[in-house]
Amino acid sequence: MGISASLCSNPPLSHPSSPSMLPSPSSDLPRDPTADLPDEILVLIFNSLSSADRKHCSLVCRRWLAVEGQSRHRLSLDARAGLLVAAPALFSRFDSVSKLALKCDRRSDSIGDEALVLISLRCPNLTRLKLRACRGLTADGMAALAKHCPSLRRFSCGSCAFGSKGIEAILGGCPLLEELSVKRLRGLGDAVEVSCPGVAAGSLRSVCLKELYNGQCFGPLIAGCRNLKTLKLFRCSGDWDPLLEQIASHVPGIVEIHLEKLQVSDRSLFALSSCADLEVLHLVKTPECTDAGLALLAEKCVLLRKIHIDGWKTNRIGDAGLIAVAQRCLNLQELVLIGVNPTALSLGMIASNCRNLERLALCGSETFGDPEISCIAAKCLALKKLCIKGCPVSDHGMEALAGGCPNLVKVKVKKCKGVTAEGADWLRASRGSLAVNLDAVLVELQEGSISDSGNLAEQIAAMDLPSSSNGRSVLSKARVFMASTLRRLSYGNSNPHHS
Repeated sequence: MGISASLCSNPPLSHPSSPSMLPSPSSDLPRDPTADLPDEILVLIFNSLSSADRKHCSLVCRRWLAVEGQSRHRLSLDARAGLLVAAPALFSRFDSVSKLALKCDRRSDSIGDEALVLISLRCPNLTRLKLRACRGLTADGMAALAKHCPSLRRFSCGSCAFGSKGIEAILGGCPLLEELSVKRLRGLGDAVEVSCPGVAAGSLRSVCLKELYNGQCFGPLIAGCRNLKTLKLFRCSGDWDPLLEQIASHVPGIVEIHLEKLQVSDRSLFALSSCADLEVLHLVKTPECTDAGLALLAEKCVLLRKIHIDGWKTNRIGDAGLIAVAQRCLNLQELVLIGVNPTALSLGMIASNCRNLERLALCGSETFGDPEISCIAAKCLALKKLCIKGCPVSDHGMEALAGGCPNLVKVKVKKCKGVTAEGADWLRASRGSLAVNLDAVLVELQEGSISDSGNLAEQIAAMDLPSSSNGRSVLSKARVFMASTLRRLSYGNSNPHHS
C-alpha cells in the first residue's frame, strides 16, 4: 500500500503476462517490481486506499488506470447539466459502479432525464443511488431508472422535484428495494397519496422522511410495508397521530422508531405500544409526549434497549416515565436524556434493574448533580461510556466515579462549571485506563486587562472566584487562571507578530 509512483517510471504496460512488453534484462531502465503483480492483488491494494490516493495511483500508468477504474464500485459525481456530455466516457472507464451519488449545487442547473437514462443504462448493477438537488429530474426519469436498474436496494433523494409520482415509479420497479430516504421533496403540496409500495412491499425494511410538506401522503406506503423494521420521521409538518395509529396496526414488527420535531402526542405512543418487538426509541423535541405515554410504551415494549429523549425542557417526561422504563425494560443498553430532569430516584432504579446499561448521556439537566452521579457510580456496574453536558456536577462527582463503575472506559464532561481541570486530572491519575474528555471552564480576565506579570498576584486576589462544595475549589481555579495567563503572556513576548 506504500507503493511509490517512481516504481512505474518505465513505459506503460498493457498486462504483466505480455513478455514482449517487459524490458530486457540488459535494459538500463529500472525494472518495475509491480509488473508481476496480478490484477487481483492491485484491486485489493486500491480498495484499501482513500479516494484521493486512488486518483493519484490511477495516473501512474495505463494498466493502473484501467484496473483502478474497473475495480471502483463507489462513485460521487457533480450532477450539473454538463454531466450529460461527460457521462459516456466516465462510465466507460468506471463500468463496475454499484453505489452512485449525484449531487448538484442548488444554484446550478442539474442533470435531466436524458442524463439519468444514460447513466442507468451504463450501470445496470446499481444497488445504491443518492440524488441531491437534482431538480431537473421528473417522474419519467425515475421510471426509466427503475426499469434499467431493477437491482436497486437503497434509494435516497433530497431537494428534488419529481414529487410522489417519482417515488411511486421507484417502488413499482425495484423489487429488491430495502431502504427509502426522502428529504425536502418538492411537488407534494397537492399530491395524492402514494397508494401502495408496489413490488417493494415485501422487501422494504427502512423508511426515512425528512422536512416534508404533506408527508402524510406516504401513509399508505408505510402501512403497506409488511416487513418494515425502521421508521424515521424528522421535522415533517402536520398531525401524525392518526397515521402512526394506522402504521402500528398494520406493521406491528417495527424494531426502530425515530420521531423528531413532530406533531405527535401520547396517542401515538399508546398506538406504538402494540409493537412488541420495538428495541430503539428516539423522542426528540415532541412536547406533547408525557410520562403517561412513555410508561405505557415501556410496559408493553419490554425489549427496548436504546432510548433517546430530548424533552426540550418542557418537564413533561421525568421520574415517572423513567421509573416505568426501569421496571420493565431490563435489556436497556443505552440511555440518552437531553433537557430532562431525572433524580436519584429514577436513575437509581435504572442503575439497579438495567444491569446491561453500557452507555449513558445526560445533557442540560438541572437535577443531575453529585448525588445522582454518585448513585450511577455505585450501581451501574456495566457502564462503559458516560457523557455529562451542562449539568450541575462538580469535582465531588468526579471523585465518586474514581471508585465506581468498574467497566467504565470513557467519560466526557462538557460545560459543567463545577468540574475543574484539577478534578479531571485527579480522575485520570486515579484510573489510568480511563479516557477523560473535559471541556473545562477556565476563569480568565479579558484580553488586554493584564499589563505585566508583576501585579498578577494582586489581580488574582482581587478576583471574585466562585466557590463550590470542595475546599480546594478557589485555589485550584486560581492555579488554572495563573497557568493560562502565563501561557498567554509568554506567547505574546515570544511572538513578534503578537500585538
